[in-house]
Parts: sequence; C-alpha cells; structure tokens
Amino acid sequence: MAKFEIFGPNKLEGEIEVFGAKNAAMKMIAASVLIKDKVILENVPDILDIQTIIEILTKNGAKISRTGHILKIDTNNLTNQDPDPKLVEKMRGSVVLIGPYLARFGKISIPQPGGCAIGSRPLDDHLNGLRQTSTEISQNNATFNFKRGKLIGEEINLCPSVTATENMIMAQVLATGNSIIKNAAREPQIVDLANFLNKAGAKISGAGTSEIRVEGVQKLHGLTYRVMPDPFEAATFICMAAMTKSDLRVNNCQPEHLHPFLDEMKKIGVELEVGDDYVRVKNAASLNAADIFSDFYPGFSTDMLPQTALVLTQAHGLSHINEKLFEGRLGYLKELQQMGAKVHILDKHRAEIEGPAQLHGARIESLDLRAGATLILAGLAAEGKTVIKDAEIIERGYEKIEERLAKLGAKIKRV
Repeated sequence: MAKFEIFGPNKLEGEIEVFGAKNAAMKMIAASVLIKDKVILENVPDILDIQTIIEILTKNGAKISRTGHILKIDTNNLTNQDPDPKLVEKMRGSVVLIGPYLARFGKISIPQPGGCAIGSRPLDDHLNGLRQTSTEISQNNATFNFKRGKLIGEEINLCPSVTATENMIMAQVLATGNSIIKNAAREPQIVDLANFLNKAGAKISGAGTSEIRVEGVQKLHGLTYRVMPDPFEAATFICMAAMTKSDLRVNNCQPEHLHPFLDEMKKIGVELEVGDDYVRVKNAASLNAADIFSDFYPGFSTDMLPQTALVLTQAHGLSHINEKLFEGRLGYLKELQQMGAKVHILDKHRAEIEGPAQLHGARIESLDLRAGATLILAGLAAEGKTVIKDAEIIERGYEKIEERLAKLGAKIKRV
C-alpha cells in the first residue's frame, strides 16, 4: 500500500490543468459496448478506475489501447461472458455495464459493485428502472442476474440517480420505439454521455433536464469524441488554492459546471476571476462562515462538499454542513480533527465547523476518493509532516496528483 507524505505549510503558484472527467469517460467506455465500430476517446484521465473498466472489457475480448490521454476502443469481438466479479467488486462505477450488456447481449450477471466506503449505495435505483424495461432480475447470494428479451421502448420513472439514469439511457438506445425517462438526474456528465451517443447515431433529447427521451435506433457507428473536463478535480484545485492562500489559475475547466460551488466560494470570501475555460483564485485571506448542504444537481454536489468543509475550517465563525445524500461520508472530519480542526459531528449527515483553526501534520487515512483529496489539501496547509495512508484510493480519481502539485511548489511525495 502506498502513502503520500506532505511537508507544510505550502505556498503554491502557477497554473494547473484539469484533466478529463472520470465520471464521464468511464460511462463512454461502457457505452462503447453498444458500438461495433472504432471509438476514439480524447481527454481520458489515466487513473485506477479507468484502468479497471478497461481491464474488465479487454478480458472479455475488447481491444483498447492508450496513447497519452487518448483511448482507441474496439468492442467488435467482445464476448457475452459476464464481467470478472473480482474486477467489478473493485469499483462502484462498473454498475454502468449493466445497461450496455443488456442492450447488446440480453443478459449479464454482476456482483454488488465495490468502491468508496461513503455509506450504503444499493442497486435499488437500477433494479427499479430495469424492471420497468421488462428485465428479469434474480439474485444468487451477492450476484445479480439480469435477463432481457426484445428491446422495446418504455416509460421509466426513476429517483434522480446519476448512474441509474445513464444505465437506462444505454439500455434503451437500441430499443424499438420511444422511451421516456422521467425524474432523471441532470448532471453535466449525463449530457456529455448523451452527446457522445448522439454523435454515434443515437437520438436522445432532454439530457440535462428531468425528462429524457430516447428514440431507439438500429445501430450506432464509430466516432471520435473529447471527454468534458472534470468539475470535481477543478473544485479540488480551487479549494487547494484557498487553503494555501495561493494565487493559482485552474485551466481547462468549464465554470458553468461549477455552480453553485463557485457561488458558495464567493460567499465564503474567496476572490475569484472566472473566464470561459478557467478559474483563478486571487485571494482567500479572510473567509466567512457558511451553511452548506449537498443535494441533487443543480444543487451543491456531494463530491465537492468535503473540500469545501475543509475550507470552512479556516473561516471566521461557526459553519454547518449537511451531507444529505450519503450517511457515511463524514468520516474525513474525524481525520481533520486529528489535524486540529474544530469539528463537531452532530449525526451521520450533519456537522458544525468552528474556525479558523490552525492545522498540524498527522498520520491519517484516505477513507474515500474525495476525502483523500481533501486530506492532501489539509496536509498542504498544515504545519509539519502529514502522512496519508491508502494513496491508491485517491489515485482512483486523480492522475499523478503528487507530480502535478509538486510543479506548483508543493512539498509532496508518494512513498
């Protein structure tokens, strides 16, 4: 197991580029199962989760090669063999293989996918949606078996789950007739997936709204597509600049995907310069307390709340956070307490944060992807040496993070 060692405090300077969105690229790789032709994906981050889904598909006969941030994908010889359970259990995102496999092969068996320990994340939303497409579902111990006959258009009602929405789109894109997905999630990566599929010949409208319409087509064709920048990586770097009181420019991002995060940063007192494809943090010398809660998009993203909570440890006064979506995601606050943060966890969803607090180095644990990134930011701002265990958890979503931060002047190394 690897770890990160950080010596702080750090003052950073310069520019950092945001790489492609993990949560968009992974779904497009899964969607390539639907395309018996060449697919070229640009701006794909080289991270563990992407490596895992590539390994799953190549083990079943797909041909996938990487040159830098470009993937060449050919699933023409993909077999109907079920995905390797050991690989599926590594990553929650592998659940999005269900829709494409059902559409192409009419069946798939898959265990409960693994991933970050941020609370209970059952497959209920996926199961509920797939049952509305006449999919037969059975369970054998921890393995779910899905079987489907003729693909026909359906009306599907969901709760606004991102991956369930994406699964329903991919399950219905080759169906005969029209499908309507109601109460769909509206995140930007869903729009990006729909744009990708439409460029391949699909007929999807309404992505980004709560009602998505899918007009079934007979087949999809090959394409070249550039994955959107990662909004969660952008938010992480913006919070990093605020924590280290650094003048830092975050490039290759889409600020329109960062609301209401940017609005809250401004309210807290972070001075920002926002361009078409960049955000510059100019000043964060005096920060104000705030009350922030996560919610479904376009609300405040749960994947941006840990980094923001860290910034609030430096704000003057009493702040409150409410993690509405997951009941086990506040564990990182206990790690921050070890570093000197003044945090009172009220229950599984809510906490009070009193600031400003002087942070000091400690030996801490990543816990989950966004929590791990948050602890890196804390280590950069803290006095002394910080050791973060389980670096691999962070590397599931951040490519060569230590190398990129070192170029800005950070004292960080991977051991």
